[in-house]
Amino acid sequence: MENCIFCKIIAHEIPNYTVYKDDFALAFLDITPRAKGHTLVIPKVHALNLLELDDSHVKNLLLAVKKAQEKIDQVLHPDGYNIGWNHGDAGGQVVPHLHIHIMPRYNNDGGANMHAIVNNPGDESVEEVYKLFK
Repeated sequence: MENCIFCKIIAHEIPNYTVYKDDFALAFLDITPRAKGHTLVIPKVHALNLLELDDSHVKNLLLAVKKAQEKIDQVLHPDGYNIGWNHGDAGGQVVPHLHIHIMPRYNNDGGANMHAIVNNPGDESVEEVYKLFK
């Protein structure tokens, strides 16, 4: 996509600090890190979100996340990780190109777990929500 900053990074129009790359994905250090070694993994094809990515690219993207995490583990030796992505405005997505955050975590770093992102379970019981899937 023409104005996509991540597509420009893939096209070598904007430099990056590469952690891992293959034919399908690129992993690079976030220039505004939230943790030491905060890495973004992006597919080399433009997709707004995971739902726009075909299944073969999803598989390759997840393998790239694993390879990037292995590299981070070898170099930085963090105590743990949070890994995930923001989807849509309500989910906090800022760049309109799917990107998976690898957040290395260190003991006593002041961060929280995934449950700290939101705490609004809604008015329906889990059973009522489950019935919506039938």
